[in-house]
Amino acid sequence: MHVIFKVIRQQPGAVPRIQEYHLEAEPSNTILECINRIKWEQDGTLAFRKNCRNTICGSCTMRINGRSALACKENVGSELARLEQAVPFGEQTDDNAAASIPTIALAPLGNMPVIKDLVVDMKGFWDNLKAVDPYVSTAARQVPEREFLQTPEERSRLNQTGNCIMCGACYSECNAREVNPGFVGPHALAKAYRMVADSRDQTTETRLEKYNHSTDGVWGCTRCYHCNAVCPMEVAPMEQISKIKSEILERTDAQFNAQSSRSIRHRKVLIDLVKKGGWINEQEFGLKVVGNSFRDLQGLMSLAPLGLRMIVKRKFPLGFEPSAGAENVRSLIESVKSLDKSQQVTLTSETPEPTGG
Repeated sequence: MHVIFKVIRQQPGAVPRIQEYHLEAEPSNTILECINRIKWEQDGTLAFRKNCRNTICGSCTMRINGRSALACKENVGSELARLEQAVPFGEQTDDNAAASIPTIALAPLGNMPVIKDLVVDMKGFWDNLKAVDPYVSTAARQVPEREFLQTPEERSRLNQTGNCIMCGACYSECNAREVNPGFVGPHALAKAYRMVADSRDQTTETRLEKYNHSTDGVWGCTRCYHCNAVCPMEVAPMEQISKIKSEILERTDAQFNAQSSRSIRHRKVLIDLVKKGGWINEQEFGLKVVGNSFRDLQGLMSLAPLGLRMIVKRKFPLGFEPSAGAENVRSLIESVKSLDKSQQVTLTSETPEPTGG
């Protein structure tokens, strides 16, 4: 089958350009096999990363037709089938009159500066991973004669996040990282949850305090699901971020007061107000979240300009009318909470004894 590969070429400091390569390929050929042939047979200057060729090292990640993926995992047949489903080849338009020829576009990863062609500088990626301290800390324990033991259930909590191969696909597609340079990224927070979930780690509270820091940590996630969609190892980074949030919220139930961060207040006040009235009382929401129930004077002052604009535009509600379905909403929320608690109790009661070595 004749396939056109459109590759983004770029030199440091230069404007990107598109270069086309025509190749005879089999549907079973991986994208990596194809660009290897392009480099060996057509253009030795083409730059890209590769190593294991077996979806283990994560080196060959690039954007394939607009999404970040492993070039050694995706093949020509499945990629063209995906494209055909999105836009039939007969309906594609192309100035070079090659609309009937299937085309695969290759580009460097996003959220990282380009070094050359499909090779990006991953220093920021690794620096952000380092920032979450992705190592088990047993500093508070006396080193035992035997290894630190875990039950099979405790070890199973680490399986999903342990599958991460640091390919950078989630980081490349992260909308939060694109607009917030301080956000550490989904890869780092997925690894962070592995440390939180590890029964051998002795710094859980310190970690949660660190991950709770403004929008640089878990509260910077916009829940766009792109990280989950592109992860080749089904680590589901956004789910791990949500688990860290839950851990933070559980630990702050007792001290939901002036010391609580605005992010935590936002989550808790929203649920409480929906339980109370079926939907959000915006006046009460602003005062409790931004103003911290009149404890945060700076926050209250920041609401004043908005309040004045709303009054001028006659958008300021004078009262609040609860939803007719508030009772049902309240019942649903309580049912979900009860279900979560019962599942936690079941897991605890079924935890087997530690296994040793």
